[in-house]
Amino acid sequence: MNPAQKALWYIEGHLGRQLTLDEIAGVAGISRFHMVRAFAAATGFSVMRYVRARRLTEAARALAGGAPDILALALDADYGSHEAFTRAFRDHFGVTPETVRATACLAELGLQEPIMMDSTALDHLKPPRFETSKPLLVAGVSERITHENGGAGIPGQWQRFHQSVDGIPGRVGKVAYGVCCNGDDAGNFDYIAGVEVADFSDLPREFGRVRIPEQKYAVFTHAEHISTIRRTINTIWNHWLPISGMKAADAPSFERYDVTFDPSTGNGGLEIWIPVKE
Repeated sequence: MNPAQKALWYIEGHLGRQLTLDEIAGVAGISRFHMVRAFAAATGFSVMRYVRARRLTEAARALAGGAPDILALALDADYGSHEAFTRAFRDHFGVTPETVRATACLAELGLQEPIMMDSTALDHLKPPRFETSKPLLVAGVSERITHENGGAGIPGQWQRFHQSVDGIPGRVGKVAYGVCCNGDDAGNFDYIAGVEVADFSDLPREFGRVRIPEQKYAVFTHAEHISTIRRTINTIWNHWLPISGMKAADAPSFERYDVTFDPSTGNGGLEIWIPVKE
């Protein structure tokens, strides 16, 4: 079982009690940082958002079945009060627990069923090369990626980058970078579509910026169309890294697009740089 599969198995077996990200990562045998990235790459969810969605779904089923005690359901779902549970339930489903119990109807609710993981991965992932990156300053178009938007806006973000790149002062070279940085335990992170710059001193305020320190990276080649990049990333985090003998380092990861990549067609290939440590 890969880390995401182990996490899903453990979550489904322990929905009825308190769960923490540290505990789930420990069961999977990896760090919090690795767990956040691996789970998101495999499922499209953050770990704890999936836990909440599954608990609220099971609570909705109980309510539709006529469960009389909403407070007991709230406590079972790890909410400390009727009010906190009702607020979370309404935010998630758009209706109150009382409404679901009264109508006994689940048809209009976005229930989160258990994710059944497909254990298959790319069977042609080429071994990476290892490089120690030089310190790098990247500036460009920045957006906060959450599991509500799922990164759906990243293609549009790149379009805005190509329209505005000439306004980035101090550009160094022709390579473009897609940098994932400033991640949190919920799986949210900043994504910067940018270029290397000499310094940030003259950078207009509308552009995001990130300093990438000197760091050891495993560098993978993604030769297929850009639309299939998620499967490659999932394979790296959930299959290659757990058996590599290395650990994920808490540092920015990034895509590197050189002049062979054609942004108008998505063809030409790119590199995926994953921060690692012994």
